[in-house]
Amino acid sequence: MSRVILVRPGCTDFDEQRRIQGSLDLPLNTRGQCQLTRVLDVLREFPVEAVLTGPGDPCRSTARALGESLDVPVREKDELRNLDHGLWQGMSLDEVRRRFPAVWRQWEDAPQTVCPPMGETVAEALERISDALRKPLRKYDVVAVVASEPLASVVSSYLKGEVPQDLCASLFSCCDDHLVEVIETTGTDPDRSGCGEELPIESATL
Repeated sequence: MSRVILVRPGCTDFDEQRRIQGSLDLPLNTRGQCQLTRVLDVLREFPVEAVLTGPGDPCRSTARALGESLDVPVREKDELRNLDHGLWQGMSLDEVRRRFPAVWRQWEDAPQTVCPPMGETVAEALERISDALRKPLRKYDVVAVVASEPLASVVSSYLKGEVPQDLCASLFSCCDDHLVEVIETTGTDPDRSGCGEELPIESATL
């Protein structure tokens, strides 16, 4: 059995402006840096063996800080890049709703059935997530995975053997400070995973 510590990076300016970041490269803002400091304290409670991250900020900088704090290797995997929202990236939620009303409503109700204009589907993201995590889940007992929303919610669903839902609601969840989720898996078959538990960053123990 493997334990995955799923870490969502803290806030960027786009998060606080309720703009869709997708695969765009943005640094943590001042609030995000403060959140990262508290996340580091939480993860010291776990015997993490390695940190996996996608490319680009805020994931890369968060993962590097975790690796330095925990003295463990950081593995960057392109397959863990955030979900590509295509033409929606950089737009506010209000702009997307106004310009793509029908597609946005469908993405809210059943995100796994929709591809944002010039973006990618949840199914495509699930395929690369599977490729990225298959070997680490066999190799490590405890591994941290750094992923931005909404990819983090897709990773969580994959590890729990669930269908991704409510991705719209998760887009700016970093503003709620629930950045650390602990998920028990079989290590080989996420469809038989155990349950996960979200940790507010103020909490250092389960």
